[in-house]
Amino acid sequence: MPQTFYKYQGTGNDFVMIDNRHQTFDKNNTKHIAFLCDRRFGIGADGLILLENHKDLDFKMVYYNADGNESSMCGNGGRCLVAFAKYLGVIKDKAVFEAIDGVHHATIDKDIVKLQMQDVDVIEKHKNHVFLNTGSPHHVQFENAINDFDIKTKGASIRYGEPYNEAGSNVNFVQKIANDIFRVRTYERGVEDETLSCGTGVTAVALAMHYIGETEKNLIKLNVEGGKLQVSFEVDNGTYKNVWLIGPANYVFKGVI
Repeated sequence: MPQTFYKYQGTGNDFVMIDNRHQTFDKNNTKHIAFLCDRRFGIGADGLILLENHKDLDFKMVYYNADGNESSMCGNGGRCLVAFAKYLGVIKDKAVFEAIDGVHHATIDKDIVKLQMQDVDVIEKHKNHVFLNTGSPHHVQFENAINDFDIKTKGASIRYGEPYNEAGSNVNFVQKIANDIFRVRTYERGVEDETLSCGTGVTAVALAMHYIGETEKNLIKLNVEGGKLQVSFEVDNGTYKNVWLIGPANYVFKGVI
């Protein structure tokens, strides 16, 4: 059966988007989802996202990693879905939607989407890294030679190692550029490779850098392989609140497969 799809990307983090408001997509066929995300035999994407109806909110987000398994929150995917919802006429310039980690608010102005992320009240500072969950689990560590760093090999060793093991963690390598600017490269679980951008990852980096005292700013610029993102936040009694992920989300093409 032919499947209409849309391709979106947010700073190089790309997604297959499907309008599933009529529940016609088989969500249990993980092999088919993985095929659609395959860059050689399918469409090619870091993940697949379904836009579905919600009885109280504007829509519901259902996200799958490129391996075909439903996954935790994807920040860039959420921003792209807001752009997709506007394209479909589901929203105008504001959205409230449900994802796997709860309710999110968002705004869209031209191609810039601002997505409110969940509050974060637990950040673990270890000897050589920081760990926190920004809708997805993230390991954050500094690396000096980030240009020539083997992200896939090193990222995989951390992602599958102690204490993460089978459940795994996304892994972010960070280089400080200025007091409010950090460069980030991310190994994503489920994709099992470096992606050009990771929304929950840069959110984790921004909060972690503030938490360990690398910056006192509450608007952080993140340079990723696919472009530039920003994260703003407030701190209230040790809890990071009003956290916003900000950046472009772009329509690429529409097709039938």
